[in-house]
Amino acid sequence: MDVMTDQLTVSVLGTGIMGAAMARNLTRAGHTVSAWNRTREKAEPLAADGARIADTPADAVRDADVVLTMLYDGPAALEVMRQAAPELRPGTVWAQSTTAGVEAVGELAAFAREHRLAFYDAPVLGTREPAEAGQLLVLAAGPEQERRTVQPVFDAVGARTVWTGDDGAAGSATRLKLVANSWVIAATSATGEALSLAKALGVDPQSFFDAIAGGPLDMGYLRAKAALVLEDRLTPASFAVATAEKDARLIVEAGRQHGVRLDVAAAGAERFRRAAAQGHGDEDMAAAYFASFDD
Repeated sequence: MDVMTDQLTVSVLGTGIMGAAMARNLTRAGHTVSAWNRTREKAEPLAADGARIADTPADAVRDADVVLTMLYDGPAALEVMRQAAPELRPGTVWAQSTTAGVEAVGELAAFAREHRLAFYDAPVLGTREPAEAGQLLVLAAGPEQERRTVQPVFDAVGARTVWTGDDGAAGSATRLKLVANSWVIAATSATGEALSLAKALGVDPQSFFDAIAGGPLDMGYLRAKAALVLEDRLTPASFAVATAEKDARLIVEAGRQHGVRLDVAAAGAERFRRAAAQGHGDEDMAAAYFASFDD
């Protein structure tokens, strides 16, 4: 993570697992940060890192050079930005990092045009640990003329920025994020089902890992997610079951709208739903493992 010499005033709206880590890394990089969260208690620990805790979205964005949104979904991001609207200055850069879905990105970009904001479609790849380390992969699309302003923000929260286009409204970064997340969801679901089948058949999971070790079927991700289940380390979540279900449904809908049937993603969404109904909604997405069993 590079420490920037040019200080920006950055408003972070949404301080959950990802947003809080991003806000901390922005303060560590020397930027002035105002943070807001719907549940204020989740934002208050950031005061110890030097962030100012705002009471409202409008208060948070006052005098901001860059507004960074990391909220639950597209409608939530639009609602919060509408609350912030009275204090948004024309020309302010908006880095929209919520996984919002293709259709919602267009709605958010329309809001940005209405309020004369420089809009960047900027979802990130990574979970709690890379977010805390400032090692996220930022996927970004937006106008070249304001990139000099927004790049220090991306440098503070991420290890690398991949530019996918110069029109944030087209949602090219979000489209890439959905493709990447479809693979994450498939791998997570497959991990849970392999472990549950091993349990049902009386197979030691370690014998499975030993059988595939070093070959093309071996994956670091498989071993990492399996360890969370086998070692009962599902909290704190790197990426929660409830959020994974939301993302899976966005993926399924994006495919449907473009004439593609995504059976694995649809099954993944259902597994996440069942796990959440069993009480695992706030646990790591690996807890979809429990969807293989009755309560």
